Amino acid sequence: MTLVERLGKCYSGAIHDVLRAMGHERCVLPSSIRPLDATRKVAGPVWTVSGHIDRNQSAHDTLLGWTTLLSRAPTGHVVICQPQNHDVALMGELSAETLMNKGVLGYVVDGGCRDTDFILELGFPVFHSFFTPSDIVGRWIPDRYAEPITLGEVTIRTGDYVLGDRDGVVVIPSELADEVVTRTEAVAQTENQVRGAIRGGMDPVEAYLKYRKF
Repeated sequence: MTLVERLGKCYSGAIHDVLRAMGHERCVLPSSIRPLDATRKVAGPVWTVSGHIDRNQSAHDTLLGWTTLLSRAPTGHVVICQPQNHDVALMGELSAETLMNKGVLGYVVDGGCRDTDFILELGFPVFHSFFTPSDIVGRWIPDRYAEPITLGEVTIRTGDYVLGDRDGVVVIPSELADEVVTRTEAVAQTENQVRGAIRGGMDPVEAYLKYRKF
């Protein structure tokens, strides 16, 4: 099983707890970033992009910039975008279709989403912070690819790993990814033991003292 497949079987709370124990507490993206479809996870290595509002750009230039972003997005990665605005949608139907057809694993943005019925039907994982029908045309342009970005208190680099689920989105530094996933798998096994003990009638204090996990 690949690291991405193993990560996809984890959940964000356990990943957070492992990272916190390793001294990496600033790993959770802003709570406003939510899954479009809460039944879908996103997991994989990150490719970053940022941009900004520029209403002096023509419709052609903004669409050329946007399609360039879609063209550069690498297969087998999760795109994370810092759009530097809460005015326009940074994901829509045709864009989701394009990324999914390229083998991109998902899209996370501290920004807007539209065409949501189509994206839900498509099944492409999108995490976003609000809805709006307004798009990027004549309004927004990408300005940096594959360079560090910051969302909330978390600095994200291309090559880091991300896991997003119903609870939120957590980022794992690339150099820690294998160790974090391995530790999280061990945590899940211990939690299963605690769960079984509780179901068997064990007092929660006794369960905690026995397994040192709760």
